[in-house]
Amino acid sequence: MVEVTVTPQSSLADRPVRVQVRGLSPSQLVTLRASLTDEHGECFQSRAFFHADGTGEVDPGRHAATGGSYAGVWPMGLFWFLQPDTLFRRLVKRDVAGSPFLVRLEVFDGLRLVTGPQDQPLASCEAQRWYVGPGVQRVPIREGRVRGALFLPP
Repeated sequence: MVEVTVTPQSSLADRPVRVQVRGLSPSQLVTLRASLTDEHGECFQSRAFFHADGTGEVDPGRHAATGGSYAGVWPMGLFWFLQPDTLFRRLVKRDVAGSPFLVRLEVFDGLRLVTGPQDQPLASCEAQRWYVGPGVQRVPIREGRVRGALFLPP
């Protein structure tokens, strides 16, 4: 049974996570895809192609991607190389304190440049990427022409 995990499942957006796929056949070619929908409904995706190692595992932190959104060993590549489906859109988090970005990770058999609704992943999971830690207080700043926010630790 194929399984994809992200550890930790919930973390701050600037903290590294570990993505692992287990249960593949040795040397099996797979596509690992990350996707999220922002607060405006825009979809962002990245994908990388991997060959499983001799034990049937894929770890982007140890195994080189052979293509896709990036190539080589990039432990956080699936998160760093997210691209918009609509050109000229930017990934911006507006509500930094209220909710995380939910990043869906999926593993597909073979090389998939495009995936449609009929394509079923071998496995999937979801990661929460928060922009403000627990207990952090956000204080709006409006002084003269200065506008901003002060984030105070607990």
